[in-house]
Amino acid sequence: MTYKRYRTSRRGVRVLTFVAFLAMILIGVEAGARAQQAAGKAEQNVVAEGVHIGEVDVSGMTATQVQRAVRRLTAEPLTLTYGAQSWRFAPETLGADFQVDGAVQAALAAPEGTAVRLGVTVNERQLNRWTKRFARRFDQKMRNARIVLKGLRPGITRSQVGRKLYRWSTKYAVLSDLRSHDRGPLELDAKVTRPRVARNEVGAAIVIRRASNKLFLYRGQGKGGMKLRRQFGVSTGQAAYPTPLGSFTIVDKQQNPWWYPPDSDWAAGAEPVPPGPGNPLGTRWMGLSEPLIGIHGTPDAASIGYSASHGCIRMLVSEAEWLFERVPEGTPVFIIDA
Repeated sequence: MTYKRYRTSRRGVRVLTFVAFLAMILIGVEAGARAQQAAGKAEQNVVAEGVHIGEVDVSGMTATQVQRAVRRLTAEPLTLTYGAQSWRFAPETLGADFQVDGAVQAALAAPEGTAVRLGVTVNERQLNRWTKRFARRFDQKMRNARIVLKGLRPGITRSQVGRKLYRWSTKYAVLSDLRSHDRGPLELDAKVTRPRVARNEVGAAIVIRRASNKLFLYRGQGKGGMKLRRQFGVSTGQAAYPTPLGSFTIVDKQQNPWWYPPDSDWAAGAEPVPPGPGNPLGTRWMGLSEPLIGIHGTPDAASIGYSASHGCIRMLVSEAEWLFERVPEGTPVFIIDA
């Protein structure tokens, strides 16, 4: 058998190399065209008519458009309300995690008129932490209106309704709304404690100016202010037995009281005095929350206007009787050095 030898010239090698290179280019172009065609088909893969994800109509949308629409839905905050107040919280803050990709794929594959479910999981530990933080922000203590001294005159603080959030019911109401994709408004429920004393229910207050030996009676007004009702000259404590300064209340009221000598050097050897004309307390006693100190009448009318007592506030008998009828126990008494 004979074999025929073939020799390839240099020119032939170059031709073959060019042909191979050209074939590779054609193969690459064809592959690119196929990829573009596949991408075009994917982009043309749109949702059928009448398909909804939650409340969102995604008919005719591409995958990218559906995802954007669902992301907008999941980002919508949950609104909480209580009376005229409102708060808005992002679902993620409350522990919600939405299965957006799964909903998008289900919508693309769904037939016309399908309602696609948007899955959501809620991290209850995160929701518990949020509930505790929000409750601390929401809760407020009940405050009665009360009388305070503002300079030389009394004023009235505002009352405040107390409220305490029902945490358990709030947590599960929020959880239910997140799972149903309801964004509220969700009306909160709370335990309410109403003040016993409102600003328009505040009564009397007494201000005693020790340096000028004067007593001022104020009455609360309907709009929250205090109005001067009457003023009196009084006698306050001597330098050795000064009337104490500060805020006190009337804690004891007695008509026709007995006088009992206090445990003090100035009363050493004195005997109790029954009610009557010579009683050092006159006919009325209004004891303060400071022990052994009170407002009372005195038979020594000449001492009024001076620092002459042993710490108590003396008044003319008739004026002490008048005041006694208008100040109940609990009335605040402010004694200032003015």
